Amino acid sequence: MTSDSGIEIRRGLMNVYFDRTESCLVDGEIGKLLYRGYNIHDLAEKSTFEEVMYLLLFGELPNYDQLGDFSQNMIKDRTIPEEIFEIIKMIKDSHPMDVLRTCVSALSNWDPEVSDNSQEAIIRKGLRLTAKAPTIVCAHHRIRNGLDPVAPSTTLNHAGNFLYMLFDKEPSAEEQSIMDVDFILHAEHGSNASAFAARVAASTQSDLHSAVVAGIGTLKGPAHGGAAEEVMKMAQDIGSPDNAEKYAKDLLGSGGRVMGFGHRVYKAEDPRARHMKQRSRDYGIEKGQPQWFEILTSLQKVMEPYGARGIHVNVDFFAGSVYSLMGIPEDLFISIFALGRVPGWTLNVAEQYENNILLRPRLEYVGPMDLDYKDIDAR
Repeated sequence: MTSDSGIEIRRGLMNVYFDRTESCLVDGEIGKLLYRGYNIHDLAEKSTFEEVMYLLLFGELPNYDQLGDFSQNMIKDRTIPEEIFEIIKMIKDSHPMDVLRTCVSALSNWDPEVSDNSQEAIIRKGLRLTAKAPTIVCAHHRIRNGLDPVAPSTTLNHAGNFLYMLFDKEPSAEEQSIMDVDFILHAEHGSNASAFAARVAASTQSDLHSAVVAGIGTLKGPAHGGAAEEVMKMAQDIGSPDNAEKYAKDLLGSGGRVMGFGHRVYKAEDPRARHMKQRSRDYGIEKGQPQWFEILTSLQKVMEPYGARGIHVNVDFFAGSVYSLMGIPEDLFISIFALGRVPGWTLNVAEQYENNILLRPRLEYVGPMDLDYKDIDAR
């Protein structure tokens, strides 16, 4: 919109391009997502999270030797200092995202490269944070439930290690694969709110830990990362596929919003959604709980007319049902999003530093002008 003074205001910075990137294409008109030129469908079905991390941070898919060395380095970096466990115990009643944010900030104290903002150091620090973040989330979940933390696996991949530390048992091959795909789907997504927050921090020449903390704090907001949790609560409220149509119509009629639909960029279906939909169906059948998939697909059918307005399911719509089937509590859903997104935040920070300029937009002042100051006795 244009103000009375002729200043063009783009609220929410919608469709504003502030820089260039080589890392991620999000084409909302046709529902296309590329990481470094590779289609998300190929990566979700053929790759692993370790390979995708390597691709994002080093610009190419790894060969066997590169992937082996990379994976071993990630495994070695999974442990966290004892002092972090003490911090977790002190704040164990906090929301998991608050704990993750606090502990990532505290980890800067033990990182020897905390103040090194070279491209190489940023990537090394980002990979260390990626390796350690699941250890924090899982340790907190167990401590708050009166259980001892589980030491990280030295053999499982990133996704399998997360589930192992959370439940103290090795996941099935299918569960490990599902979580691996979930991390791939959440790894990077252009200049979303949390990535932009991380870039703003980086643009001041702050350190990576500060930028990731900014990303975590921004992701916690329900307008960004909270949809999966809300979708599952909604499905529980609906209770049966037969209730989906009435529930949606009543909700929309009262001015409410059906969670898991719509996206700031995508006007076509979120290309990530199909991969969690397929796994929600198959895993629900395997677990003897097909009702959640049936409820969600019934709701999706009710919402089909809104597709003409560019409102489609997003990646979070089916993700919550998969997490729930695994036995993961709802307040950890956003943390899973964060665990997958640390490489993306790292990449955004590295790109920002590579061609840095302070991100400093302006606000048009519309308040009173030139008021006379009154002494406190005269007010």
